[in-house]
Amino acid sequence: MQFIRPDINLDFIGKRKFAFVFSLVIILISIGTLLMHGGPRYGIDFAGGTLIQVQFDKPTEIARIKSGLNSMAFGQASVQQFGEEDASEYLIRTDIPGITDAGFNESLRQTLAEATGAGVEIRRVEMVGPQVGKDLREKALKAMFYALLFITVYISGRFELEWLKSAVMAVALIGAVYVFGLFNVSIPFLILIALLVTLGLFWILNLRYAMGAIVALIHDVTITVGVFSLFNKEFTLPIIAALLTIIGYSLNDTIIVYDRIRENSKKLHKNPLATIINRSINETLSRTLLTSLTTLMVVITLFVLGGGIIHDFAFALLVGVLIGTYSSIYVASPILLAWQRKSTAG
Repeated sequence: MQFIRPDINLDFIGKRKFAFVFSLVIILISIGTLLMHGGPRYGIDFAGGTLIQVQFDKPTEIARIKSGLNSMAFGQASVQQFGEEDASEYLIRTDIPGITDAGFNESLRQTLAEATGAGVEIRRVEMVGPQVGKDLREKALKAMFYALLFITVYISGRFELEWLKSAVMAVALIGAVYVFGLFNVSIPFLILIALLVTLGLFWILNLRYAMGAIVALIHDVTITVGVFSLFNKEFTLPIIAALLTIIGYSLNDTIIVYDRIRENSKKLHKNPLATIINRSINETLSRTLLTSLTTLMVVITLFVLGGGIIHDFAFALLVGVLIGTYSSIYVASPILLAWQRKSTAG
């Protein structure tokens, strides 16, 4: 199926400076909103505490629910409407773990029923201790870092035949992360330093395809995390799964374009690199858009009809697919051109 003319010749590379400015602005907004909120808003999975989902048999005021919770010494519990507006369903969050002792559900049900004058159903209760939450948070960050790292090893071997060089670099970085971890360096700071060192090594070792891929992936994850922070959405284990999915999806788009750039570099080697890259993007545009549109149809369906449980997961995928498609065209590919100019200048 092809709904774009085979001879289409849109000037993507010519607009790369506008795209870079746009990406820079979005990234700065993402970082800014993270700083304003003091980092991501961690859910129960990562912060620890107790999550309770309740449903009433008639519309209920949140103030009455909080009044009942105060009588049970819940402290700073937050109450948020969940699902459809007419479902009278709420999520109760508290940073107090370990309160789900024997008879807790029945005691909570009776207290809320008395406070609201409505029938109550306790639909789920989840509890995570603070240490468990911290461990999960660190493991999630490490999972994302190692995913990015091994992806760059694959890209270097696939497109530049530098398997040994990239593997040695990966082992060195893993060793550095392990050693610094022994000194109790915070995981976010440790991973940030490791990623900066990774980019520096790519630059020094002339691993241009890996550089383009890793910058595009960092771009996608940063913006997706920033959008979540902007809308004050929680980061939970399903969101980490969504971010890893976004990394894989964006990489797939990038590899398709890189493959065509490599092929055209051999066939059209007399042409300027900017012309080769632009032609390659246009030749793969139909496939890229078809893949993105079909994926978006599924994700939008999940977002609209999937219910509250997977709403944030679908939202993360929705943002990630859009940003990933954009970055494979306007971020990953133009970096190869910037690299050539750096080599020429050198």
